[in-house]
Amino acid sequence: MRRRRGVAAWLSGAVVSDRQDGAPSELPAPEALLAAPGYVARRLHQSYVAAWVRQVDATLTGPQFAVLTAVDAYPGAEQGSLASSVALDRSTMASIVRRLEDRRLITRETPVNDGRKRLLYLTEEGEAILRDADRKARELDLLLMKGYGRERQEELLRQLTALSEHWESLVED
Repeated sequence: MRRRRGVAAWLSGAVVSDRQDGAPSELPAPEALLAAPGYVARRLHQSYVAAWVRQVDATLTGPQFAVLTAVDAYPGAEQGSLASSVALDRSTMASIVRRLEDRRLITRETPVNDGRKRLLYLTEEGEAILRDADRKARELDLLLMKGYGRERQEELLRQLTALSEHWESLVED
């Protein structure tokens, strides 16, 4: 018997079994979980991270990619400002920047007039890694949004962005 996994299989009425007696080997998610936005968001994130590792880069994380992208868009910007542009707190940003610097993908420079600031720049290797990861990430985006027309994709991204901003506002200090 062919096995189909997940909620889509359950919703379609597909048999979820690989046992000879036909008994279910997997149970679908309870409806109460499917009605919980946090649970659905966690599933999306979990699936996205797995797809990222397989399709884009197994060592460069999504947050690292976001930081590289921001540094590329705003070369010489201050580390704290870049953190907010990619929705990271300052301590997480500092940790990511340290790892990217250890990998020689970015450099941190301290301006002469303000020793507290750290200005970030991509290295040549960082630019090359970002170009490759960005190409693969855009290919992944196409796979993730397959079956949705351009207008539906744009609307879905607007709604997800609004939801993200709302959820972030619930935990702002």
